[in-house]
Amino acid sequence: MRARILRVRDMLQQSYWFLPSIMACAAVLLAGCMIWLDSHEGSAWMDRFAWFYASRPSGARQVLAAIGGSMITVAGTVFSVTIAAVVYASGQYGPRLLSNFMRDRGNQVTLGTFIATFLYCLIVLRTIRSPEEAGGVGFVPNVALLVAVLLAICSIAVLIFFIHHVPSKLHINSVIEDVGQLLIHEVEHRFPRFIGKPKTADSGDGVPTSPALCHGTSDGDAPNGKLVAARSTGYIQVMRDEDLLALAAEHDLVLRLRYQPGDFVHRGRALLEVWPPEGCDKDICRKLSDAFAIGSQRTALQDLRFLIDELVEIAARALSPGVNDPFTAVTCLDWLGAAMTELSGRDVPSHLREDESGALRVVARPQTFSHFMDRGFGALAQYCAGDMVAALNFLNALGEIAIACEDSKRLATVGTYIERLELLAQRQLHGFNQEAVANRAQSLLRALAEPDYQRRLQHEAVWLGGSA
Repeated sequence: MRARILRVRDMLQQSYWFLPSIMACAAVLLAGCMIWLDSHEGSAWMDRFAWFYASRPSGARQVLAAIGGSMITVAGTVFSVTIAAVVYASGQYGPRLLSNFMRDRGNQVTLGTFIATFLYCLIVLRTIRSPEEAGGVGFVPNVALLVAVLLAICSIAVLIFFIHHVPSKLHINSVIEDVGQLLIHEVEHRFPRFIGKPKTADSGDGVPTSPALCHGTSDGDAPNGKLVAARSTGYIQVMRDEDLLALAAEHDLVLRLRYQPGDFVHRGRALLEVWPPEGCDKDICRKLSDAFAIGSQRTALQDLRFLIDELVEIAARALSPGVNDPFTAVTCLDWLGAAMTELSGRDVPSHLREDESGALRVVARPQTFSHFMDRGFGALAQYCAGDMVAALNFLNALGEIAIACEDSKRLATVGTYIERLELLAQRQLHGFNQEAVANRAQSLLRALAEPDYQRRLQHEAVWLGGSA
């Protein structure tokens, strides 16, 4: 249930109706409060000010009608501009970035402001009565009318903000910055990310150990675990790690996760394997299945790979023959390099997780530094190798990552992608372009081979000199 709540919350954040609906309801309540205040306090105090006098029924109707009519007209224009911007962004940057624009608070607040002001004026307008309409007793909610004017002024300010906000958010650097900042934020808050306590012995970095093997039995016993099947088809958006660990500890179970957030599952496929099978009844299977929320699209809630894929998609489109925009790809490489630099200095938690008593409870899918590097730089190597500017900045980003690497295995991973790019560039580039990339790659590899590689990379300009 908690996983579904998180999924619904994420869906509401990227909807164009939720926040405007809340603002519209708030406008209705505000109108009711102002009308009540006018009914009990009146507006005689306004007559004491020559520049601040109470309005008459006809004048109040005209003011509210003008504000309300203009607000609903502008709201329609704002909605049209927003949809046009979304369509442009989807076609220019990729359909997976559509949710980033849908999530933008500026557009949601702008649309909600005009709708809320219109509803406020409509409700207040309904309460105005002239003396001949009410048997000699008229009613003009002057305080509510004053608030309507203030809302109109605020709406004009919001319109000015919106005119600036839309083109600034559509700028490619702003789009990449939003994705890159979120990626770095997730790296900082997710690694190390603990589910219980990490298993200190035999954690390894390879394929997840079977729960049966973790209990000292033979490998042939592993398939005897109870399989918990997915109840719908789609992408895993949320996985409640804490709920899985609590259920495993409560019922003395060991869970082996077969998928992770971002993976596609089909109804009936096994989400996880439970051992021993006799300890998992239908009720426990249902609770374990409820820890997963499955939807029609990938999200950045728990899927770090999705954010990397977004940067890769923008860079790959920019380097396509039809676009040929290497400097957009360079921006993506800069942010991707910043995220991998942050990750290179952090520990990736073990995929074997223990509860408070030290018993193994969860065997998750392992995540390593090389896995994320392959997802980003490995996917972009083939595109960057065909352009000298992109290739040089590809090496530049790898050099920045190497400066932050303290682990020899991670440093070797960085060197592997340098060699891969050089090999691809030899096949795709020719002449001066190929020579420039080869020289940069060899310079960087020689620096990494030295014991004081960090000092060399920081103080020597031999490989930074040709940076684009």
